[in-house]
Amino acid sequence: MAAKMLPVLKLATKVGIAGGAVYVAYDSGLLGGSTEGSEALSKAKAAIPPAVDEWSKYFGIKLPDVPKIEFSPVDAWNSGVRMSIHALSVAPATVSEYTSQGLQQVKDLIK
Repeated sequence: MAAKMLPVLKLATKVGIAGGAVYVAYDSGLLGGSTEGSEALSKAKAAIPPAVDEWSKYFGIKLPDVPKIEFSPVDAWNSGVRMSIHALSVAPATVSEYTSQGLQQVKDLIK
């Protein structure tokens, strides 16, 4: 009977961890808009280094310094979506331009 319960227990543990992670991400504002994500990132930047220092002293290990990355999530939030929409909006004009250039080259070759 214990062998039958082990897969169910594993699945319940995984679902619980995943659900907890989604809840924490939602509660901290990571799944919201760009300003909420930026605020959550600022909070994380302020809270993580002291915690890492405390744990490294506790375990007696020396971690390398974290590299400085100048990145603003407000500027890059959904930038892929914006680029895709822009590409779709200029696609008809671009196709028309390429078609006219191709026709002009074919006319030049025929002459």
